[in-house]
Amino acid sequence: MKRFFDSRIGLVTASAIVLCTAARHTDARPIVGATIGGEPQRSTAPAPKRQRNDRTPIIPRQTDPGERTGKSEGKHKLEKSTVYIGTYTGGDSKGIYIYRLDLTSGELTPDGAAPFVESPSFLAVDSSHHYLYAVNESASVGPEHAGLVSAFAIAPKTGALKLLNQESSRGSGPCHISIDSHAKHVLVANYNSGSIAVLPILVGGKLGPATSFVQHTGSSVDPDRQKEPHAHSIYPDPNNHFVLSADLGIDKVLVYRYDAAKGTISPDDPPFAAVAPGSGPRHIAFHPNGHFVYVVNEMFSSVTAFTYDASKGTLKDIQTVPALPTDFKGVDTAAEIAVHPNGKFLYSSNRGSDTIAIFTIDIQTGKITPAGHQSTQGKGPRHFIIDPTGIYLIAANQDSDNVVVFRIDERTGALTPTGHSITLPKPVCVIVLPAGK
Repeated sequence: MKRFFDSRIGLVTASAIVLCTAARHTDARPIVGATIGGEPQRSTAPAPKRQRNDRTPIIPRQTDPGERTGKSEGKHKLEKSTVYIGTYTGGDSKGIYIYRLDLTSGELTPDGAAPFVESPSFLAVDSSHHYLYAVNESASVGPEHAGLVSAFAIAPKTGALKLLNQESSRGSGPCHISIDSHAKHVLVANYNSGSIAVLPILVGGKLGPATSFVQHTGSSVDPDRQKEPHAHSIYPDPNNHFVLSADLGIDKVLVYRYDAAKGTISPDDPPFAAVAPGSGPRHIAFHPNGHFVYVVNEMFSSVTAFTYDASKGTLKDIQTVPALPTDFKGVDTAAEIAVHPNGKFLYSSNRGSDTIAIFTIDIQTGKITPAGHQSTQGKGPRHFIIDPTGIYLIAANQDSDNVVVFRIDERTGALTPTGHSITLPKPVCVIVLPAGK
């Protein structure tokens, strides 16, 4: 089953904003290959306590709305943020669209489009906000029928995009991309071929050929969708020491040791954590305190919570919670997942019920509690993002060709429609830069 087709029948960090200083890697390295197997995670260690010398990030200091958003006692208007929206091409789509988000009202206004590239279905921006990278999901290159990864330069004042170059993703159907915390490498997941790759970011933002490549192996219980591996996402951990990849086809979250200097990955010990057979893990979100990881399971429309030992890269399953409204009886596939910057709330999207599920988080245990659902006012919410201020959640409804803006209640996590939405073809990924960037 091809990833391009799969996505349209209802099969994207956590916010994509990276909050670390940028660096550059100036040359490509030899490719390192591996085939993954091994035993599942057995760690039973409790969530680690924060020690004085622990480098794990802590929950950001909470600020009042005026401080967080740039208001000064209500006297000054908020700035606007640049928004990039990736789409599936093939009809009227122009690829990556550029908008401005008014942080006072939530209104999105158009501001052009990037140079055309085919189906830029997932996007990531480096920590300096100088470069944007996109996977081109329907492209096919060479004997591997590989997809492409496109690199763009971001104009400092306007946010306009200039295409720099394209590199092979080393696999078929690239569907997800992230950037390591040092902005030295991009990480790519290839859905159709069930593989992952690491590509270096060169001086000037261009991409070099892959420095590391891993082919996943195995299968799971669903005869239609789990005959083979389908790597659906890939993320660096907050400390840039490990990489996690959710594979829908084998019901595993694979864990790799990451050498940021060389751009190489190798299986951790143990090499993965398993979810319930048939769950189909899709995307991952780290809690801001670094002690918990949340996985949205596409096929079961559920969320699995793990404790995370950042020193070892180990995951321990603590809870799985349904994400659907209790009265929904139809077919649904879950898609995106994100933790609010304040660490108190978790959100996941459901395609079928066409809702955003809202959960509260116990920041001591990591466990989540359902707190309601909000209609996305469209069909097929493949992706959503929480803007860097934590004020808005923006949902991309792929099947109804619209993007809708919701305001977040920071006391309860509830979502309220702002009344602002836009129409564009097949929106599948949203990125929001901090105001003024």
